[in-house]
Amino acid sequence: MYPNLYYLVKDLLGLDLAFLKMFQSFGVMVALSFLVASYLFTIELKRKENEGLLNAVDPDSVKKESNVLLDYIMNGLIGFILGFKLFFIAQNFSVFLENTQTFILSTQGSWIGGFFGAIGLVALKMSELKKNNNAPSQPLSGKVHPYELVGQMTTIAAIGGIIGAKIFHNLENWDDFIVDPIGALLSFSGLTMYGGLLVGAVSVIYFAHKKKIPLLPLVDACAPGLMLAYGVGRIGCQVAGDGDWGIVAPQKPNWLSFIPDWMWSYRYPHNVNEVGIAMKDCAGRFCAQLPEGVFPTPLYESIACIALFFVIWSLRKKIVQPGVVFSFYLLLNGFERFFIEKIRVNNQYHFGSFGITQAEIISTLLFILGGFGIYYFSKKRL
Repeated sequence: MYPNLYYLVKDLLGLDLAFLKMFQSFGVMVALSFLVASYLFTIELKRKENEGLLNAVDPDSVKKESNVLLDYIMNGLIGFILGFKLFFIAQNFSVFLENTQTFILSTQGSWIGGFFGAIGLVALKMSELKKNNNAPSQPLSGKVHPYELVGQMTTIAAIGGIIGAKIFHNLENWDDFIVDPIGALLSFSGLTMYGGLLVGAVSVIYFAHKKKIPLLPLVDACAPGLMLAYGVGRIGCQVAGDGDWGIVAPQKPNWLSFIPDWMWSYRYPHNVNEVGIAMKDCAGRFCAQLPEGVFPTPLYESIACIALFFVIWSLRKKIVQPGVVFSFYLLLNGFERFFIEKIRVNNQYHFGSFGITQAEIISTLLFILGGFGIYYFSKKRL
């Protein structure tokens, strides 16, 4: 396992680059998944515009007066936070590298650095306003193509996705949240993929609605990228060992002798959560591994979702009815996740003697919604 890029580079290249400890493996793969999704989203939006399903939209043409005082306050606040943290990190760089996440979210910092950071950004804003002669912004003109808004939609999806992932994770682990609500909310660990997907999707749909972009061609365009991004993100879960593994694996059956043992049963050495028993000849952080081999479910999901991406990608031009491609994505995603839950370790909601996980509930709803969507949109006329 590689909890951050330092361990990956050291293992593969033998280089001891301490600064790479600040780049978490899971975070890097999540960032890559957003880049992949936005690239494919752009390609599909351009294609749908060429097909006449999408058109350029009028930009917001509201004439806004510049609120100078608010600009100064916001720049001062941002400058203070940056200076507060960056000056302190520069003075305690070795500690920062060892535990980057905790260090960033702590209340530790440099008040002197914060002061100079605030002064610096306020001065920068003053210079900018002087250069522009404090002129109010002019109305925008012309048209904006939907694919030109992909950057904004990706940012909205990322912010909404992180918020949703934290909310759904804490709902799924309510007892832990009650014990330490602040720590649970601020921690970088503990993210539920479905929570991020749902809240991120709703945020982007709301943004598109405000921009008067047709919904069905939009969601069809994002379907292939979403499936591939999910698969790429799960690679991060596998590489970092973030706890999304499966139940204890039984002995590998003979008919699967052709696959490597680690694809059937894995103990996640050096996992980022530091869960399990101590490893021999290992000192410092990330020196734990599971006592028994478990199913590497993130790996299975990565393989399944990347394969399903190619299925959707190959069919996207053949399915012309708006809404069907996205419905097909929902159906496939729900099907895949429901069955992987059968061998995953997860908290359950109990209704009497019946137990079900949050992901099983959501995946079932997605499967049903996807099946209904395929039927409903296929019956509609273009």
